[in-house]
Amino acid sequence: MVSGAGGVSRREAEVLEALGARLTNAQIASRLHISIRTVESHVSSLLRKHGVADRRELAALAEEEVGAPSGEVAGLPTARTTFVGRDAELAAIVAAFESARLVTLVGPGGVGKTRLAVASAGSFSYGGAFVDLVPVRDAFVAEAVAAALGVSERPQQPLEDAIADRLGRDRALLVLDNCEHLLDAVAAFVDRLLSRCPGTRALVTSRERLGVPGERVVPVAPLPLSSDAVRLFRDRATAADPAFAVDAGEVAEICARLDGLPLAIELAAARSAALGPGGLLAALDDNLRLLAGGRGGDQRHRSLRAVLGWSHDLLEEDERTLFHRLAVFTGGFDLDAVTAVVAGGRAEVADVLGRLTGKSLVAHQRDAGRWRLLETVRAFAAEHLDDSGERPALQERHLRWAATTAEALTRRATSKSPDDGWRDAFDAVADDLRAALTAAPGSAGADRDVAAHRLARALAALTYGRRFLSEALAHYRQAARLAPGPGEAARDLADAAECALAYADAGQAVDLQLAAAEQAGAAGDGGARAIALARAAVIAKRHSGFGVGIGVPKERLDTLAAEAAAAGDPDDPYVAAHVAAAVAWSGADAFAGGPVLAEHALAAARETGDPVLVSSALDTVASAAARRGHPREAFRWSRQRLPLLDAMDRADPRSGIEIVDSLHAATVHAIAAGDLRQALDIAGRALRDDVTGSRPALAASKIVPPLVLAGDFEEALARAAEMWDGQARTDSPPGRWMTHALCSVALAHGLLGEEEAYRSWRTRALTVGQLTVSSPQACLVAFVDARVAVHTGRSVRDVAELVEWAAAGFTPGQFDRYATAACAELAVVAGLPDAGQRLAAAAEAGRENDWAAACLSRATGRLYGDTAALEAAVDGWERIGARFERACTLVLLPERADEGRAELAAYLTERSR
Repeated sequence: MVSGAGGVSRREAEVLEALGARLTNAQIASRLHISIRTVESHVSSLLRKHGVADRRELAALAEEEVGAPSGEVAGLPTARTTFVGRDAELAAIVAAFESARLVTLVGPGGVGKTRLAVASAGSFSYGGAFVDLVPVRDAFVAEAVAAALGVSERPQQPLEDAIADRLGRDRALLVLDNCEHLLDAVAAFVDRLLSRCPGTRALVTSRERLGVPGERVVPVAPLPLSSDAVRLFRDRATAADPAFAVDAGEVAEICARLDGLPLAIELAAARSAALGPGGLLAALDDNLRLLAGGRGGDQRHRSLRAVLGWSHDLLEEDERTLFHRLAVFTGGFDLDAVTAVVAGGRAEVADVLGRLTGKSLVAHQRDAGRWRLLETVRAFAAEHLDDSGERPALQERHLRWAATTAEALTRRATSKSPDDGWRDAFDAVADDLRAALTAAPGSAGADRDVAAHRLARALAALTYGRRFLSEALAHYRQAARLAPGPGEAARDLADAAECALAYADAGQAVDLQLAAAEQAGAAGDGGARAIALARAAVIAKRHSGFGVGIGVPKERLDTLAAEAAAAGDPDDPYVAAHVAAAVAWSGADAFAGGPVLAEHALAAARETGDPVLVSSALDTVASAAARRGHPREAFRWSRQRLPLLDAMDRADPRSGIEIVDSLHAATVHAIAAGDLRQALDIAGRALRDDVTGSRPALAASKIVPPLVLAGDFEEALARAAEMWDGQARTDSPPGRWMTHALCSVALAHGLLGEEEAYRSWRTRALTVGQLTVSSPQACLVAFVDARVAVHTGRSVRDVAELVEWAAAGFTPGQFDRYATAACAELAVVAGLPDAGQRLAAAAEAGRENDWAAACLSRATGRLYGDTAALEAAVDGWERIGARFERACTLVLLPERADEGRAELAAYLTERSR
């Protein structure tokens, strides 16, 4: 842990250590389970206390103090008893990891695999996570690992990809405990993860091997009878009774009866004070005799059942009843949960639970205030619960407890001031909530299903807030199936639609909104029907290129706005706002940006005061301005969306797309207007945001272009490498969303004179972007080629071809003005006879883009030897923060050329480091 300057709190030290690991604020917030605002506050405090200027200096300070990455394995259980023996197995694990990245500890239940894995994990200097899979089911392996690592899911990024991004190429140890009921799911997960994360090692415990290529198996046998088994018994018996003193021969005989199985030995030792050695041996003899006639099975299993059997038989009636009933819980439980599910007074339950803990049948996690049954013990208790006939009634109470618990957690997560601890609280009970929903009846209408519907909705909200997007979508759909009536189903389907949109699946979102409209109609709710129809129309038009395509016929989409207007009350502000948005996006000139319709939609949205609706309407107006060729105006409207972000409920799926789109669109429009300082500020905010920032590849792609344009090449290239490597760890090929960043990286290498890297990244951009001369993004390639040709004096493409392309006009887009200005400057540098006319023709580009204005001013100075124009260009570059371009311009001024050459030399010096 970083000690830091005087007065640094423990939390600040944790934040500082995370800065040293180069984590974003969003990633730090996720890791430490605090809000991004809290992280920002800690960073500000650390800057002040350490007297440094920025987070880079803090990161350097942290690296200097911490050195190697922390070896902390998140979630690793804290040992409360001594670890006995296993020297040979510990050495075997270390040896196995020297030649393999997957090691599986294989042995029967109760043999001590978990304890061995915990002890082994502590001997490695890797960070990572320990994941107990006992309460997990097949579909939720990734969720369990993600929760342990503090990882979130992002649009078009499966959770496994997010986990791979989190682990990256750094050394990490992932301990997956108790996998025998999930062999296929765990095997597939581990196989994919290890292929993507070359620095990650997996330590697995199971009763069977996974069967994954490259797996090394370390068998875990019972403890040697004459040494470690006896030591373990004595240690645990002494803990139960400090005055314990038994003949060594009797202890050895007890351990032999128990086949050296650690769990059986610990259970027997816990009863040694009450029974004495003779009583223990007699009880074991009786129970082993009863099991001797059983068919099949390992003798060690029978010995464990024997010790569980006699321990169970010695329980008082109230202890036995509670013990059986605790098996209804899949994972851990606290006193409130036990009281609610098994019934009884709190004091009475606490007393019995304490007695079961004292007899080692229940494990107490004191630091968390929770208890749990070991997996083997729970299976034994579950058999008795089934035999008792109480399971149906207990599952009923378990379901109602789960619904109430989930709703309480939802209130914590969605309040105006959500507490930072709700995620930890949810993770502690998530598997039981899922299990209760899985066991609930699957048809709607019955009284019992009301609790199931409540649980499905609350679990959907919690998993969305936890950023398990695909799981949240499934729960919203399930809630709709369990809904007691069409009105509730309509609400569930509408939320499912917004969740699908947050997951970047616009096609599914439209389908779900139409289904919500149908259910709302069946409920007689015209307002809800109008809003659902309007949302379907807006999503189809506004997000038509987002994720999966829209499957609804165009003829149907064209009628949605009119249907919405006819369905709802026009005097209802929310209905009016949604209908106005649908009309604005559905009109004949919608995507060309009908300004009148767009401004009407904005006015209607402002009547509601809803930040999500207002943000969406502002995007309508900004899009209209951009399509009319007014990037400055578009940026002015987009910038108004940013203050609304803090007012949005981040646990509400409706907010998801607006948060992502607000930051993305504002960055795009800032770049299009040439305002690099604002573009960097907004892109940096996106990196820090908990909705957009936890996907490194996507977040990096947004900040790379303004970094390059600003001349911050080293950070841009580092971010680009993060982006490219992060995408390579996923199953999907590089997306076209990377094109701008790839071209920008090519530009950086070209300006630095790195020809081979320039051509390599340029080829990547052409391939990934599928660029043609007519595509909107192709002007970015023209810009890159022209700018590099001007700087190096070499023509990457025939000068005349580039200049003629510019004269013909680029397809409007984010970089068309950059390309126009750069090609005009190229015409001047190449000495084309009509360079003056071309420069004059390009003047319009400078009126809407600050970068283009400075570039054209520099070109004017070059052409006419106009010192004032060159000085104006220097001022322009300074104003927008384009350091490299400023240095290039200074070189052209005789009195300031040395200053410019020194600044350019500094770039090469920085690069050589």
